[in-house]
Amino acid sequence: MWLRRDLRLSDQPALATARGTDDSSVLLCFVVDPRLEKSSGERRLAFLFDSLRELDAKLDGRLLVVRGRPDEEIPRLAQAVDAEAVHISEDFSPFGRRRDEAVAEALGDIPLEATGSPYLVSPGRITKDDGNPYKVFTPYFRRWSEHGWRKPADSSIPGSAVVDPSEVKKSGRIKIPKAPTKLSFPAGEDAALARWAEFVDDDLADYDTGRDDPAGDVTSRMSAYLKYGNIHPRTLAADLTRPAPRGAKERSDGADSAPRGAKERSDGASRGGQAYLRELAFRDFYADVLYHWPHSLWHNWNRQFDDIALDTDEKAYERFEAWKAGRTGFPLVDAGMRQLAETGWMHNRVRMVTASFLVKDLHLPWWWGAEWFLEQLVDGDMASNNHGWQWAAGTGTDAAPYFRVFNPEAQAKKFDPKGEYVRRWVGDTDADDYPEPIVDHKAEREEALRRFGEIP
Repeated sequence: MWLRRDLRLSDQPALATARGTDDSSVLLCFVVDPRLEKSSGERRLAFLFDSLRELDAKLDGRLLVVRGRPDEEIPRLAQAVDAEAVHISEDFSPFGRRRDEAVAEALGDIPLEATGSPYLVSPGRITKDDGNPYKVFTPYFRRWSEHGWRKPADSSIPGSAVVDPSEVKKSGRIKIPKAPTKLSFPAGEDAALARWAEFVDDDLADYDTGRDDPAGDVTSRMSAYLKYGNIHPRTLAADLTRPAPRGAKERSDGADSAPRGAKERSDGASRGGQAYLRELAFRDFYADVLYHWPHSLWHNWNRQFDDIALDTDEKAYERFEAWKAGRTGFPLVDAGMRQLAETGWMHNRVRMVTASFLVKDLHLPWWWGAEWFLEQLVDGDMASNNHGWQWAAGTGTDAAPYFRVFNPEAQAKKFDPKGEYVRRWVGDTDADDYPEPIVDHKAEREEALRRFGEIP
């Protein structure tokens, strides 16, 4: 079994398939691809290597880690153990699909068998009645909810069934690389399960109303664990759709994140659970968009906006550096960028504000910001990150594109009214060394709308 974005042992369909009905022995391996090492930020590499270390410990040192190109290493290992098949969880990203096609071709007569994926509903499964993919989230979400997903898989495997890498001749085994930096939270399957249990117990009930409060921060922090497959979203969904316990606090605010007309669940799921499930649907949606429109990874999904005027001169780069450093003079933007720099994570509401500021107030290319986020984030996921940036830029799959311009001061008053989040990451904004605003928001909003209005 060739592991990639599925670094866990539980709820692992590909592992269950590899074991089969005859309880076959399985060689579990991971290939450190130099191409991905080069393109990954230090924090993502640290999370990856820490996840591999934990998985190796769970397997009593029987995880085989090698370095090289998968289309060379996987066929070599398969031949070394006379494998009947190579099992994987399917990868739907443009790079992953090209890589897997190359591996399948290099394997020759040894089949590359894909079972499951990192998603509740794999890309390509949800389509309109005419077979075309969805371009807008809300109708996708309705169909996604009706489609449903499988229960968590039983993939338990005894240690005796795992091939000892020491028995593989010329395996090319390497030590799991050291983490290039220290993370602000632990990686691995056990950490993922513990964090999820804590979130369900403490914060899930209030998630629908509290998730936009960056100071309170009742978000789950599961994004990195999902990115690397320390946990599968099915495991999360199983808890989200269970009936609320007796005596649970009834919500009186009438808030409901489900779109009108969406099929009501009959299992008693809480509003917090429904709101969280919708976020998992967004994750699936962006993966589906990338699957159908691979160009949208680094180019505008809506090519109509390719001709919009963007600033790329020397002054633009100076503003970009101020944005990265959290020195724009807009406290909520600066707080988010400093949280990102220090921890490798940023609250989702603040991600939207900082992204909007870069593309609408500074008029910089959205891919500059997307690349910087991927460099800094622990949870940097290409589909979610880059399409989230296009949502902010108004160039992606969105029913209300360019005229959405977040006012960072209004956003701060609404979502950080007491200034707790800003004080945590910026400190005193009245201090002498805090910068003056680098732009006039009102003027730049008008300029952004003017530029959009010029598009043919």
